[in-house]
Amino acid sequence: MTVTLTLPDDVARRLESAAAARGVSVEQLAVEVLSGVDSPPVTAEGRSALEAFVGCGAGDGSSFDIHEARHLLAERRLAGGARGL
Repeated sequence: MTVTLTLPDDVARRLESAAAARGVSVEQLAVEVLSGVDSPPVTAEGRSALEAFVGCGAGDGSSFDIHEARHLLAERRLAGGARGL
């Protein structure tokens, strides 16, 4: 499919600069960016960027790391064995 886009000059310059920095063509970078339109972005660790951004709190101002909590829960489940904790 061929698509023609009219981009503001500053956006076109940033796209060209980013493509050059990655060593790919503007078209390749545009395809890469547009391919993720229906997919949630991910962090460098492969986690959902939305999950990484959205935090949970205990209500007392302390921080709560959902990924650490999931890790601890998984460890408990493994330690629980057949009991399925």
